[in-house]
Amino acid sequence: MTAQNKGQDASPLRLGIAGLGTVGTGTVRIIQNHAALLATRSDRPVAISAVSARDRMKNRAVDLSAYAWEDDPRALALREDVDVFVELVGGDEGVAREAVTAALKAGKDVVTANKALLAIHGQELAELAEANGCVLRFEAAVAGGIPVIKTMTESLAGNEIRRVMGVMNGTCNYILTRMENAGLPYETVFEEARQLGYLEADPTLDVGGIDASHKLAILAAIAFGTRPTFDAVEIEGIERVSIDDIRRAADMGYRIKLLGVAQMTGRGLEQRMSPCLVPADSPLGQLQGGTNMVVIEGDSVGQIVLRGAGAGEGPTASAVLSDIVEIARGVRMPAFGLPASGLALPQPARTAVPAAYYIRLALTDKPGALAKVASVLGDAGISIDRMRQYGHQQTAGVAPVLIVTHKTTPEAIDHAIEALPGTGVIAGDPVELRIEEV
Repeated sequence: MTAQNKGQDASPLRLGIAGLGTVGTGTVRIIQNHAALLATRSDRPVAISAVSARDRMKNRAVDLSAYAWEDDPRALALREDVDVFVELVGGDEGVAREAVTAALKAGKDVVTANKALLAIHGQELAELAEANGCVLRFEAAVAGGIPVIKTMTESLAGNEIRRVMGVMNGTCNYILTRMENAGLPYETVFEEARQLGYLEADPTLDVGGIDASHKLAILAAIAFGTRPTFDAVEIEGIERVSIDDIRRAADMGYRIKLLGVAQMTGRGLEQRMSPCLVPADSPLGQLQGGTNMVVIEGDSVGQIVLRGAGAGEGPTASAVLSDIVEIARGVRMPAFGLPASGLALPQPARTAVPAAYYIRLALTDKPGALAKVASVLGDAGISIDRMRQYGHQQTAGVAPVLIVTHKTTPEAIDHAIEALPGTGVIAGDPVELRIEEV
């Protein structure tokens, strides 16, 4: 949809910023350091009227003395000297949702970095924004400093999007690449990430794939013109990925990534977030540390790759400012690229696209064990591409076995994995990971 420009205004665009954590203070710092630059690029000044946070006395290493203070973000959202409410509190319920709702009902534009709020309540908020003549912008909600929202809503507006995928949680990518590079087990690197402050207060938001799935739901809505449906995302975290999996994958020329994939099929909208093997020499395979990457495939543009910092003060605050400047310029667009009333309610579909799979087993030291495994796979219609057996663990009486299948369906893999323990030759739970073509 073509953006509409309301015309320029020489008066300052007045902001109310709720939430003065890493991103909030970063946003204040950019506005203070680049006031002249922002005014030039926006053709009007950008000014902060008031701020809000839980602790007024906290030292935030940024001067807030020139701004009014509100203890309650909901009161901040309703101030007469606030044109744009900037919500950086976080959380899909409570004060964040209430304050954003209050701002939109009061006719104020909203900029937010709140992925959970948008993934769960995005349709409701988009409808509310349009009903009150407001815009709801959220570039900072997905992939930090990477301009993926604007790329999809503006630069790729002439494309039918075929698939969106990517690494959307820097903490998980840090853990997986650190495990590989240092040869460390998951538990050790998890604790290291905690000590470094990389993990959310609830670590399952990161390692459980929930944070990344919020982002995937937002991207899928924009890509396919649908309402955000976070509850339809198939989610699996990285908790069961072992250092052995990472080493075996590397032996075969792959790396393991927590990969989000969304695509529209004849059966409905597929959305999944799970650890997958990707070719080590692919852009996703080469992604290191806390960096994010989003891959978009369009019918006209082909495949494009966006890579950059997915979190942190500077990158995320940069994305917040991009939305603020867009509003200051007078650009008005629907939140998800189409009018909220035109967003379809998608039919959720479990992924059925065939793929090769990696299967790791621990076989007990019994005659015919391997033949029984092959029989189960054959009964499920799965053929074996490669198989490797590693040295016996003498004390445990088991042998690690690695199988790579030819392309098969997720249903066939599920059937086989469910049947394998019944052979009586499997020690522990089998591990299966999809091998994604990228």
